[in-house]
Amino acid sequence: MKFSLRSKLVSFVAASSMLVAAGALAQAKDIVDTAIGAGSFKTLVTAIQAAGLVDTLKGKGPFTVFAPTDEAFAKLPPGTVEGLLKDKAKLASILTYHVVPASVMAKDVKPGDVKTVNGKSIKVTATGGKVMVNDATVTTTDVAASNGVIHVIDTVLLPK
Repeated sequence: MKFSLRSKLVSFVAASSMLVAAGALAQAKDIVDTAIGAGSFKTLVTAIQAAGLVDTLKGKGPFTVFAPTDEAFAKLPPGTVEGLLKDKAKLASILTYHVVPASVMAKDVKPGDVKTVNGKSIKVTATGGKVMVNDATVTTTDVAASNGVIHVIDTVLLPK
């Protein structure tokens, strides 16, 4: 009886350790790897690579990234994404407009103008339980990464 109980206890401890380790590995992913792992940011990741921002967004941070989904990029006029992928400077300007140089969880978001990494401000509003960034709706909040947080948006932000 002792052997059986001990075996179950050892199995439970081993399984618990694996879950804790898996959680630590998931949390250890940076902004870029988290976006890659999500699977719905293929266009964003391609753009980050084309703009030469991979090392920056894998860096220490902290960053808050308002990440447009593949569907958000699909809403742009035909040829826009392809054109941006060929214009590294303009692409980098647009992508850094989606990044705030701080880690801001949803509970800490305050409405108002927020300065982005590209130097321009985005307007954050919250009404009726809906958070907006300029004209984009935040659809998912608080996707944690080792160097910041991702908030998913449904529209690509274009600096004015």
